[in-house]
Amino acid sequence: MRAVAVIDGEHYADVVRSALNELPHEFVAAVLVGGVEKLRGGEHYGVPLVENLDAALAYEPELVVELSDEPVLPPQRRLELASRSLALGLRYLGPDFDFEPPRYEPFGLPSLAVIGTGKRIGKTALTGQLARVLSRDRDVVVVAMGRGGPAEPELVEAAPTLESLLELSRSGRHAASDHLETAALTGVRTIGCRRCGGGLAGQVASSNVAAGSRLAEELAPELVVFDGSGAAIPPVATDRRILVTSGAQDVRAGLNAYRVLVSDLVVAIGVDDDQVASIRELKDVPVVRCELRLEPVEAIEGRVAVFAAGPAPTDHLDADVVAMSASLADRAKLREDLASIDAETYVIEIKAAAIDIVAEAALERGARVVFARNDVVSLSGEPDLDAALRALADAAVAERVAA
Repeated sequence: MRAVAVIDGEHYADVVRSALNELPHEFVAAVLVGGVEKLRGGEHYGVPLVENLDAALAYEPELVVELSDEPVLPPQRRLELASRSLALGLRYLGPDFDFEPPRYEPFGLPSLAVIGTGKRIGKTALTGQLARVLSRDRDVVVVAMGRGGPAEPELVEAAPTLESLLELSRSGRHAASDHLETAALTGVRTIGCRRCGGGLAGQVASSNVAAGSRLAEELAPELVVFDGSGAAIPPVATDRRILVTSGAQDVRAGLNAYRVLVSDLVVAIGVDDDQVASIRELKDVPVVRCELRLEPVEAIEGRVAVFAAGPAPTDHLDADVVAMSASLADRAKLREDLASIDAETYVIEIKAAAIDIVAEAALERGARVVFARNDVVSLSGEPDLDAALRALADAAVAERVAA
């Protein structure tokens, strides 16, 4: 295979040349990534030296072979190089590791994907907001994949109600799956899919998303939005990607740099200036700093209890909030919280145990249940997020029309 070597000046040139001759690859170029200890001047390696991996593309390589190590390439830097290689579609190979670029199925309609650097950082909230914003003047379908999705792709054409979600839960289904949440809070046609496993670069081990994407194509909308799952990326070649990250996530950890490099917009929730700088060092990509704002979808009254999957400020709510539980993802702790709550209205995110435990408890106690969504709101001085989302969608559609 045609290969680019990653080399350093901590090895003598003759050692590198010998390795290039011994290894079972056709080396067509090399990238010198640092180190000066063994450099005397005038070194040659038998192949052209190029400035970086992007420049190496001129030699039509099929993989990158790393022949460097500490101290030039500490773990974080070598994983960043691996991320860049994968983002260029090149396998990244070392003495005891081998990273394959994630595989994406072709897709025939204008499309966007929302991906994340982890779980519970606002990714599905952004998918819902994207669907609401774009469906004002376009026919939009959402394809959502999750760990608790259906065995076969499931089209939800009407917004689920509390009663229909309870019916699903009582039948043994996960009634707070991402596609049900999105359909309930947006009213947009949504296809639910499942996935299992997720690699360092977001490749899924198993999923039915390919079948879900074919169903989306049959519906022939103007635009399709694919919702990722945790740090796993939908295995579909979308026209644009939006990355959601948070202050709790390190964009340089693992292969998160890959996620930045393959994205066209980064929505950064609760991040500081240093984290934004880290993103922009990886790629010159638009970054919009935002916050999540819990918003009930109906008016709330009386004594109110709020149930979320994580911390959710309630100071902005015009209501008598008497209790707040962030334990939807911890059933044992959630039951403890419920035991001490006396409220007339239960405001719930549609996540985790929201339906099978909280909604059931509310009904038993005669309390009213109100769904809540999380709006993704630009911070003061930041670009308008909704405008940025519309611009990406317009670009995806225009690109397909031009093709």
